[in-house]
Amino acid sequence: MVRVTLAFTAIITLFLIGACKDAPKEETKAVNQKKELEKESTVQDTVAKIEDEPFKLTEENAIDFFFDYQKEVKEDKVKMTTSFGSFTIQLYDNVPYHKANFIYLTKKGYFDNTMFHRVVKNFIIQGGNADNKETARKRSEIGRYLLPPDTRKGHKHHRGTVSMPSSEINNPHMLASPYEFFIVVTKPGSYHLDGDFTPFGRVIEGMDVVDKINQQPVDDGDWPSKNIYIEKAEVVE
Repeated sequence: MVRVTLAFTAIITLFLIGACKDAPKEETKAVNQKKELEKESTVQDTVAKIEDEPFKLTEENAIDFFFDYQKEVKEDKVKMTTSFGSFTIQLYDNVPYHKANFIYLTKKGYFDNTMFHRVVKNFIIQGGNADNKETARKRSEIGRYLLPPDTRKGHKHHRGTVSMPSSEINNPHMLASPYEFFIVVTKPGSYHLDGDFTPFGRVIEGMDVVDKINQQPVDDGDWPSKNIYIEKAEVVE
């Protein structure tokens, strides 16, 4: 009887030992599964975060972006409504990057509530900037980039020509400032600008409004004494 009891006790002991050894394996498996799930969740969150990040234009991607974008652009006219009336610009097809840039910014609503911030009598009016937080925010959201000059397409700076100024910051190659534009008022034109700046369109309606803006009083820095707003810019057929 003692032998049976001892044998039974031995069996129970071995069973308990085996059970004790198996427990850590199950626990380890559960921990590993938890880590895998956490890792997978982290990867998914990272991918989602990247996908949710808004697209921004940069020096590196701007040309490739506008190369593709201009293929889809069918429109070639932009109407600008100002505090002095409206005028319409027709964009040149053979200056594709500058045309695409102007259409893109118009559709993004960038020009709305910007100003004609530089007015030089009998020379030009320059717009697309403003000293307010809204314009700074829009530029930050759209991106920081410049456009290369495109001055060999046969366009001259006749009266009514819409052209793009160059950036004033670290810019030995006269790269264009994409957020601003100027309109030539001089009769018959300002041809000394040819070769340095890129004409990308012309005013086809409302040149009298441009002339009216050009005659407004300005301070010593050519900034209008009273703000002249671009109330709305829209692509038209």
